[in-house]
Amino acid sequence: MLPVAILAGGFATRLQPLTERTPKSLLPVAGRPFLFHQLDLLRQEGVSRVVLCIGHLGEQIQAAAGDGGRFGLAIAYSFDGDRLLGTGGALKRALPLLGDDFFVMNGDSYLPCSFARLQCAYFAAQQPALMAIVRNDNRWDRSNVVFKDGRLIEYDKHSQRSDLSHIDFGVSVFSRAALSGFAENSVVDLAGICRELSLQGRLAAYEVLQRFYEIGSPQGIAETERYLSQRLPAA
Repeated sequence: MLPVAILAGGFATRLQPLTERTPKSLLPVAGRPFLFHQLDLLRQEGVSRVVLCIGHLGEQIQAAAGDGGRFGLAIAYSFDGDRLLGTGGALKRALPLLGDDFFVMNGDSYLPCSFARLQCAYFAAQQPALMAIVRNDNRWDRSNVVFKDGRLIEYDKHSQRSDLSHIDFGVSVFSRAALSGFAENSVVDLAGICRELSLQGRLAAYEVLQRFYEIGSPQGIAETERYLSQRLPAA
């Protein structure tokens, strides 16, 4: 299974004051730091290597997760450095730890889906990137994907188009080549890279049928808490 980069370096301003002294990844959800739930899920999906892209309060994340042995994983860390590089810049910085192809997932998302199927779909598509998407119709957030006849036509987080039916699920598969268009240590948003790839017809899609969970907002934390509490075995 390909390695997984987890983007966990932001300030999480929407959750302050909860995140003033605690990184979002370590907020308690269903009795454990949220990151621990993510790592358990990845191991269950057959992942063995994880790279945590960290910045703000990243030392706390490194101290909590360690080398990954307790989760049955090998964990490495890529620090943004003196300034946050954005999601694209952080991923570019982590490339030496990731190799030629890799998963990328949001640090605030819990994603019940088949990573093996995603990986197969990525290699079958023969494109520089593949995005997992789900039918949304503005239910969980504003839809941002035009998806027709099994093809991703356009991805745009800021578009007002009426035919935006889907939303990015929270995990994608990338090649190193997809990040070749900008220099290391540049401040770049990964969403902008995905948009350009979609306009070039070079962003494939894999449609997931179940919803995602996220802790980017108080409502999202509450929903994720309920979901994970129902899945966990009784003490």
